Amino acid sequence: MVRIEGISIEHVLLIGSALLLLGVLAARASSRVSIPPLLLFLVLGMLAGSDGPGGIFFNDVWLSQLVGTIGLALIIFSGGLDTNWTQIRPVLWRGLSLSTLGVLLSAGVVAGFAVLALGFTWTQGMLLGAIVSATDAAAVFSIVGKGATRLKQQTVSLLEMESGANDPMAVFLTLGMVELLAEPHTSPLSLIPQFLLQMAVGGAVGYGVGRLFVLVVNRWKPQASGLYLVLTTAVAIFTYSSAASLHGSGFLAVYIAGLVIGNGRVAELDNVERFHDGLATLMECAMFLTLGLLVYPSHLVSIIGIGLLTTLALTFVARPVSVFLSLLLARMPAREKLFVSWAGLRGAVPIILATFPLLERIPQAELIFDLVFFTVLVSVLLQGTTIPWVGRWLRLTSS
Repeated sequence: MVRIEGISIEHVLLIGSALLLLGVLAARASSRVSIPPLLLFLVLGMLAGSDGPGGIFFNDVWLSQLVGTIGLALIIFSGGLDTNWTQIRPVLWRGLSLSTLGVLLSAGVVAGFAVLALGFTWTQGMLLGAIVSATDAAAVFSIVGKGATRLKQQTVSLLEMESGANDPMAVFLTLGMVELLAEPHTSPLSLIPQFLLQMAVGGAVGYGVGRLFVLVVNRWKPQASGLYLVLTTAVAIFTYSSAASLHGSGFLAVYIAGLVIGNGRVAELDNVERFHDGLATLMECAMFLTLGLLVYPSHLVSIIGIGLLTTLALTFVARPVSVFLSLLLARMPAREKLFVSWAGLRGAVPIILATFPLLERIPQAELIFDLVFFTVLVSVLLQGTTIPWVGRWLRLTSS
């Protein structure tokens, strides 16, 4: 439930716009020291929350999940629009392996750590592993994508494809573990047909909506260019919601729809891409501010020790193991695999996924949420600030 009592709509809008402005100003200043802007919005939300000087008491998990889901759908759609099929085709199977097998392997390694070090059950450990296993499209597109002119194009394409395509697997594993914890008598084998159904429906809906959009718009050709922007936004939300309503993967559907539209020679495509780039940036900021408001910084202090251990296990064990094993048959130099491993940024996606066990009141849900939030903070701060340096150290940049 939202707790912003005694505040008018005007004050809510004033506070929200002021936070966005402060975040933009802070991001501009931080560019000189290579601090990821998304981290600043996350910290700004924490400072504005009930534990910070802002004192805004916000505890609506459902609203945070709603904002995050809409934002993520639009971000992934924008990523699909910007993805050039000719560039990702050479890395297609590598990307699919990373976004499926890689996610499963990473979740399994983190689960093993959680069982041994944190005293979790295997199902609770897999839930934690599933939540933190996916790299974040918003973080990768905003940090790695900006270095596309300096990094090898195939490396950038692989990272962007993985971050856009691995959310369905992470969402499926997360919801599956939540179901097993909420209903202990459910058989884990029942998740296999659910997974196949979600991927099949999501892929079919995304491709079908994308193709239909290209055919209709190229014949209809709206008079006002602004209608394209409204139409594509509506299509993105419709694609996600319709696929999810049919028990498919909404995130997979929206990525494929964006990919089909972006490569379909649609009129006004340049304007559409620029608009959705801006919209994706706005949604990133709104997501991180909202999720920052949701967390209690005082809770993070009490888990610094196990939080650091979890982050180290994920960054230096789970992620490298998942990358090297899922790319075992790929003809890639070891240093390129190391870079892919290091550039696996976590962001808003794990925090959004961590709200699902909170809503279902799963045992250890609050601890899992705090661990995930701590891991995201460290991941974006540590990996996000050092990606250019690691690229130079591994001799993968053009300068």
